[in-house]
Amino acid sequence: MKILIFAVFALLAWLALAPVPIDPVAWEAPPAPAFEGPYAVNDHLATVRRVGRSAGIGPEDVAVTANGTVYVGYEDGRIVRFVPGRGEPQLFAHTGGRPLGLEFDPEGRLVVCDGDKGLLRIAPDGTIEVLATAANGLPFGFTNDLDIATNGTIYFSDASWKFGPAMKARDDILEHGGNGRLMKYDPGTGTVTVLLDGLQFANGVALSPDERAVLVVQTGSYNVLRYWLDGPQAGTHEVFIDNLPGIPDGLSSNGRDTYWLALFTVRNPALDALSSYPELRKVVYRLPQFLQPQPAPHAFVLGLSLDGEVVHNLQHDSPDSFAPVTSVTEAGGRLYLGSLTQDTFGVFTLPAQ
Repeated sequence: MKILIFAVFALLAWLALAPVPIDPVAWEAPPAPAFEGPYAVNDHLATVRRVGRSAGIGPEDVAVTANGTVYVGYEDGRIVRFVPGRGEPQLFAHTGGRPLGLEFDPEGRLVVCDGDKGLLRIAPDGTIEVLATAANGLPFGFTNDLDIATNGTIYFSDASWKFGPAMKARDDILEHGGNGRLMKYDPGTGTVTVLLDGLQFANGVALSPDERAVLVVQTGSYNVLRYWLDGPQAGTHEVFIDNLPGIPDGLSSNGRDTYWLALFTVRNPALDALSSYPELRKVVYRLPQFLQPQPAPHAFVLGLSLDGEVVHNLQHDSPDSFAPVTSVTEAGGRLYLGSLTQDTFGVFTLPAQ
């Protein structure tokens, strides 16, 4: 009996006092919006077609060329291309890290946000060039997503300078310490400029169609910010859409009238309830991962107007849904969906307009 009591006290002491790598900051998570109106639950994404089964795990982002060739980055560092009519996928490059955001520049080179290696550029023959690994002397910790202007300027996010992919996003989100940055890379000078810092897990990045502004997702704050690049508001930023019903991840623009936003999962009431209690978040961190708040298997994609209004609401709440969705790319009347954990990428045919 004494041994049992000692063990219980030892466990409680460990849960309360064991060192953790996070230093949580108190904040007030807003009440999650109801699943009604623009967020009403539906099963539209039940028709997602799964492509590339067993080619790799974790096709986090997808880039599509004009001829329909699909490039996908996997958790083992490979970037694979799927060429229409060519059968088996082909190895394009191996970064040696964790390729996340993918985007082609105006010269047809694939630019990659690699969570481990930094900002990379890959020539058509697969040759890899490291463009940048730090800004203002602070190394990138979790290079995440990007978009590229017509003049070649690269806008990209460092989700967290403190916690990299090996530590996973959970650490940064539990801390809520504002470790994320939005940056731009000038291909002419090779310099990196920090546009915004103090972001809560800076994630998806998308330029407006007129390139006067760039949007960046704050996963840890459930919102999207708009940073003005041109015009009277240049150099300022504002909230583009706030208090989302899920945990926002990747963001893209179709170049015309819609931003596509991937929601990793729906909001977790337990995680939101912990927002004001930093010490309790330390306790949660010490728990075995299976006892921590878990993402629900809920596929979720929103289409947003250029003013931040919800114009498309695509969901599938099911254990066999294509979830989590981490990126959305529109091409040829389809949405290409990436995922952090699936062994396929998804293809959803948009309804005819």
